[in-house]
Amino acid sequence: MKLKRRRKLVSYANLLDQPVRFNPFLFSRTFLLWAFLGLIGGLIAGVYWICLEFLTHQLSVFSGWEVIPLMAICGFLAGLVIHYIGDPGEIHLIVNNIRFNKGKLDPKNNPSMVLSSLLCVASGGSLGPEAPLVQVTGSTGTWLGKLFRLKGEELRSLSIAGMASGFTALFGAPLGGSLFSLEILHHRHAVEYYRAIIPALVASCFSYFVFALVIHLGLGPVWDLSAYEYSGVFDFVYAVLFALAGAALGWIFIFSTKFFKSVFDKRPFPIYIKTLVGGILLGIIAYYFPLTRYFGHHEINGLLTGDLSLTLLLGILVFKIIAISITVTSGWRGGFIIPLFFVGATLGLIIHQLFPAINLTLAIVSCMAAINACVTRTPMSTTILLAALTGFGHFIPILFASLTGYFLAPRLPFIGSQREKE
Repeated sequence: MKLKRRRKLVSYANLLDQPVRFNPFLFSRTFLLWAFLGLIGGLIAGVYWICLEFLTHQLSVFSGWEVIPLMAICGFLAGLVIHYIGDPGEIHLIVNNIRFNKGKLDPKNNPSMVLSSLLCVASGGSLGPEAPLVQVTGSTGTWLGKLFRLKGEELRSLSIAGMASGFTALFGAPLGGSLFSLEILHHRHAVEYYRAIIPALVASCFSYFVFALVIHLGLGPVWDLSAYEYSGVFDFVYAVLFALAGAALGWIFIFSTKFFKSVFDKRPFPIYIKTLVGGILLGIIAYYFPLTRYFGHHEINGLLTGDLSLTLLLGILVFKIIAISITVTSGWRGGFIIPLFFVGATLGLIIHQLFPAINLTLAIVSCMAAINACVTRTPMSTTILLAALTGFGHFIPILFASLTGYFLAPRLPFIGSQREKE
């Protein structure tokens, strides 16, 4: 029976390699492979999101001082998962494997990544589900590519297409998610793996369709900042000025992360001790500043609708940066893209409080774009993603802010594996 299955698989793979006869269109059989990967990616993302929402709802009943022991316990359990099942790595490892490991993402790390990230994100860690989703969907692309005997750039492209399906499901923007999966792989060359663009777009579209079907996702912005009216060419100047503040905050975040990394790496404690200590610290911060808890998907709306004082906003800004840094360096699992958007939104609100005459929406979007582009080196996809997430339909001011953050980023990228291999 095994021999028959292998023969069937080989014959299917050969069919994919052969051109379609009498086909006057650009359509090819590889389209079906990209589409199938997108369907799987959307299904994985939908199931993960449902589990995350359920677990988050169960744990959200703990409030006040109770968040301290809750996050300590969840951090400890996540550390045990990583210690005994295996270290799934972070976004640094994903980028490194795509660039320097022939585009292969190992599926054996998925159980550890899924379990540990669910505990970390649902309990209130300041990292989002983007890194876990990208690891699982990207490794699914690798597995599918190996199944059909793909090699070289074809295998790498399928892994990138899998990553794109994960980004798209989370951000709800097929074009932005596709471009982000390509841009984040290098600190300077936006589309180094340009052959993966079409596979990523196809997989993203099918992933978005399935994800929207599973979780009943509608069209429209997640954070409604659409109330903006163009007031003149000086809006571009303002966007750059706001972006200067966002880029400066990006530098502060990077230095804060390096500081806490040196603290947690000073002594070789087991991973579950680091995640335990990280959970205690995060719980204390969440106790005093509840809006810093979680990764910011819903909390950004709380910022926008809440009438918060300048002092409180400054406290949220400082301790959110500290919370993200602790989460990243103490072994908690997740992604930092949406948390950085939260920091940018807080900074925009602070600027508006200091200078009430400025346009609030422009300040918020510009700061969000600049800090993310500064840290992740993704100016093009950041522009598209923010336009989709906020309903801010004017691309050019966001692009000005994104490019400002990008060109004012540190020479050495925050994601170390974005650099050329020496």
